[in-house]
Amino acid sequence: QVQLVETGGGRVQPGDSLLLSCAPSGAIGQINHMGWFRQAPGKERELVASIDWIGGQTSSADSVKGRFTMFRRDVGHTVTVYLQMNNLQPPDTAVYYCAAALFSNEYNSWGQGTRVTVSS
Repeated sequence: QVQLVETGGGRVQPGDSLLLSCAPSGAIGQINHMGWFRQAPGKERELVASIDWIGGQTSSADSVKGRFTMFRRDVGHTVTVYLQMNNLQPPDTAVYYCAAALFSNEYNSWGQGTRVTVSS
């Protein structure tokens, strides 16, 4: 089991930046890859960015390319994944979730979500 805790959401104005953090704990050796998802009101959850846990390769959705960056930092035994979000726009308003794929390519561990609101 892996526990995921997201932090860093909030209310910002268009053009602002936010940094979301996710700290996995527990059996992190089971992780194949991690991702950031978002779900806007009335819409389906979508994958925003992902990172391969071993190789470190990242990918992102076309809607956020050039604006959002997912990266990982290891400090000692503590691992944190981040989603740097720049030039935020109202369509980016959503609840953002950190997720992990354990022993498979399916995301099967989820954080509780953090809300991001972009509004003038």
